[in-house]
Amino acid sequence: MLKVIHNNKCPKSKAILEYLDENDIKFQIIDISREPLSLFELRTLFKKLNKRPSKILRKSAELFKEHFSQAETVNEEKALEVIAEHPEVIQCPILIKGKIAMPGNPLENVKFFIEN
Repeated sequence: MLKVIHNNKCPKSKAILEYLDENDIKFQIIDISREPLSLFELRTLFKKLNKRPSKILRKSAELFKEHFSQAETVNEEKALEVIAEHPEVIQCPILIKGKIAMPGNPLENVKFFIEN
């Protein structure tokens, strides 16, 4: 079953859920604003994404600016810790299907991910 890591405050995330509903695609929501992922779960997620945590941080978010200076290279372990404490700092949605995950933006990514 398709899993969607979702932030209820994110309009892009809400749009993807609407798309899935409209197309009768079964999915499970993981609302990170209500149930943040543990460090272990985050490490597993990033392995499935095949991305470093710093690559999906919302760099425009105030939380990012509070924890990282613009000049510094983001320490990946620190990024995981910040995400665990403040999950709203990552770009959502993220789609998970089995052992593979991918960012759910843009919508074309979602269509491709579901069809393949």
